[in-house]
Amino acid sequence: MLRIIGRRFLEVALFLLVVTFVSFLFMRLAPGDPVLSILRVDDVSVTTQQIEELREELGFNDSLLVQYGHWLIQFVQLDFGRSYITNQPVLDTILASLPATIELTIGSLLVMLCVAIPLGSLAALYRNRWIDQVSRGVSLFGAAVPSFWLGLILIDWFAVRWNLLPPMGREGLFSAILPSLTLGLAISSVYVRLLRSSLLDSLSQEFIRAARSRGLSEGRIFFAHAFRHSLPPVITVFGVSLGSLIGGVVVIEVIFAYPGIGKLVVDAIRQRDYPMIQGYIFVMAVIIFVVNSGVDLSYRYLNPELRLKERKGS
Repeated sequence: MLRIIGRRFLEVALFLLVVTFVSFLFMRLAPGDPVLSILRVDDVSVTTQQIEELREELGFNDSLLVQYGHWLIQFVQLDFGRSYITNQPVLDTILASLPATIELTIGSLLVMLCVAIPLGSLAALYRNRWIDQVSRGVSLFGAAVPSFWLGLILIDWFAVRWNLLPPMGREGLFSAILPSLTLGLAISSVYVRLLRSSLLDSLSQEFIRAARSRGLSEGRIFFAHAFRHSLPPVITVFGVSLGSLIGGVVVIEVIFAYPGIGKLVVDAIRQRDYPMIQGYIFVMAVIIFVVNSGVDLSYRYLNPELRLKERKGS
């Protein structure tokens, strides 16, 4: 157990070190000068001397390795620095915006589950019948439609024409409905097809025929055996596609002016706010690692064969 914990800790440390260094390097090599963004915020006439003084103060005249070393020392002390634009602590700003993104992500996943599980299950149970054709048509349409276009259509219908839901911002629970619908519908198409395929494979297994021979009801066979057996591939793909889900949250937050960390980092990129971008990348790396670890544990729980191999190996 201690060996597993130590190996996992080492993996986390190496993962974060590589991610933060690569992101730090690409930010410094990207076009644009954060010093000019900072001085423009102040709205004053600046001289070349002032620009050079600020560059020296921020350490931009040092080499990239020295700059990263300074950031890494602060990071170890849990100091992510301050925003170049607002002068607020980066970690506090990110943590203040994180609940909005978590709220939107949970809402999107609920929409995805409400769409993918019924459509995928019915498509597998009634293969090649009309419900299967409808399910595949819906999933194909969802895969072809860009999420930003779907978001604009939903704003036009539900906010502009019918005035049922707020179009933008975060002013109560109803503000999360349109962005959650947009992202949830956009990602559900993948899981409808995947769940259908996985269920068809499960329903053709020997243990399903054995369960039928014992006289078990079709409902119990489906939910207690086939459905559970079909979940590991779906969960695995979810862990792999988490990055695209987060990317989708960023796009949706910008479209709906939703004050989460996605919109925060887009504003930071536009203003060359390096500390905010670096802090966002670190937080996202931690979240992705934690979720993937959870996916790995759940896969072991849902797959008895894997648990049996691990016991034999120990």
